[in-house]
Amino acid sequence: MIGVENESSLHRSLKLAYAGEDGGIEVANGEYICDCVNTAGDIIEVQTGSFAPLRKKLPQLSRNYHVKIVYPIIEEKHIALYDNNNNLTHLRKSPKRGCKWDLFNALIYAPLLPLLPNLTVDLAIVDILEERKADGKGSWRRDGVSIRDKFLQNHKQTIVLCRLKDYLQFIPFKTNEPFTAALLADKSRVKPALARKTIYVLNRLELIEQIGKCGRSKLYRITRRRKARVKQHQ
Repeated sequence: MIGVENESSLHRSLKLAYAGEDGGIEVANGEYICDCVNTAGDIIEVQTGSFAPLRKKLPQLSRNYHVKIVYPIIEEKHIALYDNNNNLTHLRKSPKRGCKWDLFNALIYAPLLPLLPNLTVDLAIVDILEERKADGKGSWRRDGVSIRDKFLQNHKQTIVLCRLKDYLQFIPFKTNEPFTAALLADKSRVKPALARKTIYVLNRLELIEQIGKCGRSKLYRITRRRKARVKQHQ
């Protein structure tokens, strides 16, 4: 089937869940193949990586349909390691925990998508099992261990972003309270790089604005008045 050659079990499980029993998966719509369509006619795209591939596709589809991006946030991950004979050699829980701010790792590559009409983003908070194989063909960062598949274990919660103001939940400051990327990172308990990505996207969306500097750091605040317009997507 088109578009499923390298599909993970996680991706397929979410597609089936969002399509529902009477929905369709891998549905053609003009020049595009959509991950799934539910019984209401909504188009759903399950995106486990960057949103860059959606930059051209979604502006076209959202003109006539309600479009939903489903982005899984991996809160907990268990890793099962297999040897070349397919024997399980190790099972452990990853110390890394995902959070809703992980959205900006993907959204930074298409920061204006939330301005589209008829667009909703679902952050699916999930636990997964990641199967790995010690075959010497994987990344050097994993000492050659390959990722074989990812399986959905638990869909805990869904955070729905359907209006621009919903994205203000990523700024834990009062309206007139100035903040820097470092302050955002500290208060949100995320890495500084992720805080900077969050600020970049929300600034592009005109939800926050730069108001000056504190030393070498840029100062921001929540925008007081936002222009009601949809910008040209680039």
